[in-house]
Amino acid sequence: MIDPAVVNLSRLQFALTALYHFQFVPLTLGLTFMLAAMETVYVITGRAIYKEMTQFWGKLFGINFAIGVATGLTMEFEFGTNWSMYSHFVGDVFGTPLAIEGLMAFFMESTFVGLMFFGWDRMSKEGHLAITYLVALGSNLSALWILIANAFMQEPLGARFDPQTMRMQFHSFGTLVFSEKAQGEFVHTSIAGFVCAAMFVMGISAFYLLTRRHREFALRSFRMAALFGVISTLAVITLGDAAGRLDYLVQPTKLAAMEGLWHTTNPPEEPWKLIAFPNDATRRDLFDFSIGIPYVLTPLITHNFTQAIPGIDALEMDASARVENGIDAVLALEDYARTRDPNALSKFDFYEDDMGYGFLAQRFAPDQDLTKVTPSNIREIATETARASIPNVFVEFWAFRIMIAFGFAFLMIFAFGAYYSLRNTIERQRWVLHLAMWFIPIPVLVTLYGWITAENGRQPWSVFGWLPTFQAASTHSLGYMIFSLLGFALLYTIFIAAELYLMFKYARLGPSPAGSPEPHAAPAAGPAILRPGYAAKSWE
Repeated sequence: MIDPAVVNLSRLQFALTALYHFQFVPLTLGLTFMLAAMETVYVITGRAIYKEMTQFWGKLFGINFAIGVATGLTMEFEFGTNWSMYSHFVGDVFGTPLAIEGLMAFFMESTFVGLMFFGWDRMSKEGHLAITYLVALGSNLSALWILIANAFMQEPLGARFDPQTMRMQFHSFGTLVFSEKAQGEFVHTSIAGFVCAAMFVMGISAFYLLTRRHREFALRSFRMAALFGVISTLAVITLGDAAGRLDYLVQPTKLAAMEGLWHTTNPPEEPWKLIAFPNDATRRDLFDFSIGIPYVLTPLITHNFTQAIPGIDALEMDASARVENGIDAVLALEDYARTRDPNALSKFDFYEDDMGYGFLAQRFAPDQDLTKVTPSNIREIATETARASIPNVFVEFWAFRIMIAFGFAFLMIFAFGAYYSLRNTIERQRWVLHLAMWFIPIPVLVTLYGWITAENGRQPWSVFGWLPTFQAASTHSLGYMIFSLLGFALLYTIFIAAELYLMFKYARLGPSPAGSPEPHAAPAAGPAILRPGYAAKSWE
């Protein structure tokens, strides 16, 4: 067994590196398609302003893309250095999508990014547009393979456990790639990136409008971003509902924690909790207080009004019942590994589906030795194991609600921005411009809450139902983990500082080179928005 402190530091290090890296990913995914949309308008209309928009926002995309690649490189190495048991257990399955992602990211995507930046005057307009679309496609396909790998951790389909090798072996590549979990995660994550990009472009454009700079450029960028954002946010909310329904079917413990369901629901009047303070120690809400909307939860999750949703109490009972079978599976597997006895293999095959709960129970067995589990202590061990099978409810509940609350806030900002932009009165609505500007980083931060919801909800498993997280880590020393954690934190902080410096520098500079006249600046004589005919003429 691995030192729990080493496991926790390994988890913390991977969480920090993933959170650092994931700050750059959504913006990259979304900006690629926004660039393609802007360049499409340029190719169709021939208006130079849209080329200028594509090139300027492309410059900011390039900064984000480069630092995103740099922060992502080390993450794949961490599976081998800090999670060696995990790599051994699922390396055949998990490594394949990561290898494909590497090929797409470093060969396809990076090649086309270079052509996009340096091919403007060397290719036809249509040819360059095709390259921009290939960059968008390559970036999102790169994300697809990462999310396929992650979906396997959430719902391990496409592989079978092989007692001969003690590993998960490929069974069906198609099942792995086209699982509902993988496809749902990919679409939801990619479109969340569109929301991030839309707020990024809209917020910086709002800054230009508030400071009366690059007016024509900012108006067009603002309008495209607002419309893009409305559509994307509606899609994310809709797909989030589908993701919740899938969690109900394949990860009931995650769904129960997400909704704070201590007890099995009583349909159809069960409320959807808006506010509550789950207490994991007492298995109840603090002060038994909650605010919710009745008659919403059952149809929201089950898509009918009669089906009950299992609560944490029922899920713990189910897990407790599986522990004894799981212990028998692990002991039979160990016996077969030593003796190659066919009877031991037959016994393992009978209990195989519960093997993960046997691994999980090892943490609570006397001296962490399953052979010391007896009829007198099995009930206590099963109870502790069952409680450990539930993720942290407080974290899951609030990470999910923060994500939802901000999702509807984004929809409101995009909707007002699009409405006033289409009426050509957005410059009069300074409150919308200020909101858009101050909300620039919020969608990126909210995607981190989505990541926390997904990953915390999978605990205590590194591979859901099969391999507990505490058994997946490498056997490093505590000193090594502290040193590497501090090193990664320092390095990634430098990356973020570089990103913010470059983004602020070039966003403040704007599309016009420093010192040159601004071809789209607002007239100097008085506030233009007060002159008759301004709204009608602003888009001529």
